[in-house]
Amino acid sequence: MPSASLVIATYNWPEALELVLRSVRAQRRMPIEVLVADDGSGEATRRVVMAHQTDFPVPLRHVWHEDRGFRLAAIRNEAIRRASGDYILQVDGDMVLGRHFVQAHVRFARRGSYVQGSRCLLSAALTRRMLAERRHEVKPFTRGLRNRQNGWYLPWLSPLVRGPRDPDHRTRGCHMAFWRADLIAVNGYDECFVGWGREDSELAARLIHSGVGRRNFKYGAVAHHLWHPDSAARASDESEARYWSTIRERRRWCDRGLVSGAAASAPAP
Repeated sequence: MPSASLVIATYNWPEALELVLRSVRAQRRMPIEVLVADDGSGEATRRVVMAHQTDFPVPLRHVWHEDRGFRLAAIRNEAIRRASGDYILQVDGDMVLGRHFVQAHVRFARRGSYVQGSRCLLSAALTRRMLAERRHEVKPFTRGLRNRQNGWYLPWLSPLVRGPRDPDHRTRGCHMAFWRADLIAVNGYDECFVGWGREDSELAARLIHSGVGRRNFKYGAVAHHLWHPDSAARASDESEARYWSTIRERRRWCDRGLVSGAAASAPAP
């Protein structure tokens, strides 16, 4: 089984991050480290991380950059640079993890593929209750679960799930997993993506173009997505154009990624 680093992306929702870190503490199998990829949050988030660092069961690192707008691709890259695991588990800071999450992922991992995970959506009322009680446990029949089937832990069904194989349909960066070597081979996230959207699909496209297939994971690595108001954000025209350019040109590499500028050179075809 690979060594796994868990990367948690966050921005100015410390109450949610508190629940996520509590759910990491409860894992049946721990990652070798946790990296909080912080897109410029304020002092409250720093305090949450510091409070957990005093007795967290594995190294807990706060990877932060200045708040200069939505730069999720850049902060995820920085966390990936600092990660030491063979396998990168990636979630958002509002995804509360079931206790088998890490164990299920390392068992499901296969060379030559990346993983698109699922999520179980929580209602507003259940989210408020969990935040108020600082409670991370969610049972399969708890009131307030939408798409309840995504909250079932039935790992023997996971290999039977097929789902989309392309980078466009149901790609969600809030729950994905990658071999670190595969991310390095395509130069990670494209940091030209600034603002909400398309950075995850574009990365998936470059992985697929490089021969890394998509596998969809349900019923194993259960993750509960805390409710928040639906964002009116949509990917900018520039981001959409950049994504579709990657598709048309079958690009495998980005120039502004894990290595940038003069240090970035695409691998030979």
